[in-house]
Amino acid sequence: MIFTESNQKLYKTHSLKELLKLALPHINKIIGAAVCVLLVNAALLVKPYILKVVIDDFLVKHKAQSGLYSITTMGIAYFTVVTLGGLFSILQINLINRAGQEIMRNLRGRVFKTIQLLPLSYLDKNSSGRLITRATNDVEALSEMYTDVIINLFKDVFLLVGIIYSMVALDIRLALISFTVVPLMILLIFSLKNRIRRNFTNMKSLIGKINGFMAENISGMRVVQIFRAEKEKEKEFLNLNEGYFKTTKYQVWLNSFLRPASDVFQSLAVALLIWYGMGKISNHTLEIGVLYAFTSYVKQFFNPIADLADNYTTIQSAMVSADRIFELLDNQDILEELDKGIELDKIEGKIEFKNVWFAYNDKDWVLKDISFTLNKGETAAFVGETGAGKTTIISLISGLYKVQKGEILIDGINVNDIKPRCLRKSIAVVLQDVFLFSGNIKKNITLNDELDEETVLDALKSSYAMELIDELPEGIHAPVMERGNTFSSGQRQLLSFARALAHNPSIFVLDEATSNIDTQTEKLIQMAIGNVTKGRTTVIIAHRLSTIRNSDKIIVLKHGEIIEMGNHQELVDADGYYKCMLERQNICLNTELEFIRS
Repeated sequence: MIFTESNQKLYKTHSLKELLKLALPHINKIIGAAVCVLLVNAALLVKPYILKVVIDDFLVKHKAQSGLYSITTMGIAYFTVVTLGGLFSILQINLINRAGQEIMRNLRGRVFKTIQLLPLSYLDKNSSGRLITRATNDVEALSEMYTDVIINLFKDVFLLVGIIYSMVALDIRLALISFTVVPLMILLIFSLKNRIRRNFTNMKSLIGKINGFMAENISGMRVVQIFRAEKEKEKEFLNLNEGYFKTTKYQVWLNSFLRPASDVFQSLAVALLIWYGMGKISNHTLEIGVLYAFTSYVKQFFNPIADLADNYTTIQSAMVSADRIFELLDNQDILEELDKGIELDKIEGKIEFKNVWFAYNDKDWVLKDISFTLNKGETAAFVGETGAGKTTIISLISGLYKVQKGEILIDGINVNDIKPRCLRKSIAVVLQDVFLFSGNIKKNITLNDELDEETVLDALKSSYAMELIDELPEGIHAPVMERGNTFSSGQRQLLSFARALAHNPSIFVLDEATSNIDTQTEKLIQMAIGNVTKGRTTVIIAHRLSTIRNSDKIIVLKHGEIIEMGNHQELVDADGYYKCMLERQNICLNTELEFIRS
């Protein structure tokens, strides 16, 4: 969502309500901190009055000291007030920080859970950097607001109320003179309000782009280095960095007005008080202690105003972050409900596509009127040129996208009506580009805590990956670096087969799993495929047509449509598109062999 003038106010109100909801479970700690703040404020208000009594009664009027009415008692009282104020301040800081950190912990959990349940159609349209920024930078901005700003705001507001009351009670004329500069301060703050918010919105957007750019380039650093694209990528980054630099510089320029302005207005108020008060003191209509107390109160009065000015920018940043976070969290209606639908004890593996039409953007059809049936235990291969729709079919079988027209049935039940958790538990996919997570081999195979070590070892043996494991000193507990970059493509592929086998799926999917590996590893994988496909419905997307000759059914796709269907011999006898593809591959293979021999 782009925050325009028309929806900013609406989302701001919504965000405030959501922030209050987050705080409700921790209301006891917040109330405790608020009570401590009131006691700290009381200490701040009492100190100038104690000094006023000392100056006027004992230093100027030289009143007789007796009992508790003495300078010594006033000194002890002053020390006691300062000590109690410090203790309550420490308690307040601990209470509000504990509440704030608990709120942020829960909020981070909600953000991460929401991201995990977002459909792929949403993730396709939103960059990873944008989502990372919400889970990190934006949450951190809210953390600062909860732990520092909110309680200080409460403290400053009540301190201002207390100071105003004390000043009016002491001398209403001096109070009115002190307040003459306040409208100017308020006018300055509100004149900067909209600029600060708009600039923070730009800053958040740019930091999201920078995070996404960094994540993308780190993942693709091998490609960058191979194609010597360092200068081009550096230029792109510098453009983003320059944009962020300009927005932060502008923010510093805006912030630079607030604190100095507060100091100027404070000095102006004190000057007015002294100018007015000295005349009153000379004709004995104003006590020195009262004037001293007023100058102290004025300094205390403008300190919270200066804090409010400083905190205003933090609040604006936090509110922009809150808008962005709750914009993400408000996608509850599109989140996947993993446990909603029909519970199947076991999926047998029959797959039916009935007149399926699908498009990623609701305009350009990727699949057009696709119909086929795979019975339990059959092996089907999908072939066709790049962009024909082969990989899309896999995503639809797994329920990762919903079709616009037609229906997909698993064991006679619409795939949309089956619990996603149940459906995906019964489907294992081996992709061309295997993704391994940081951790160790065992965790990458189990991906959950339901599989024991014996199951993992059996899967490794059946997938012919035990030779790799035996070479590692730590065995299945050997560390895996980010994306599994310390393993070769073939090794990652064998581990992905082990992962698929360990979960004992009813439907097994191979997405060009043998296209990027050497001949020796391909032989191992072909044997692993034989172990995996026994008694399971198997869907194969193959680039090498020689690997699918024994498939029960070969489905040929072109421009999102099925143009041929049958087994290998039937399609060869039909002398159609499949045979042309096969002949082209044979010519390429023969040419490659002749080149090697020469």
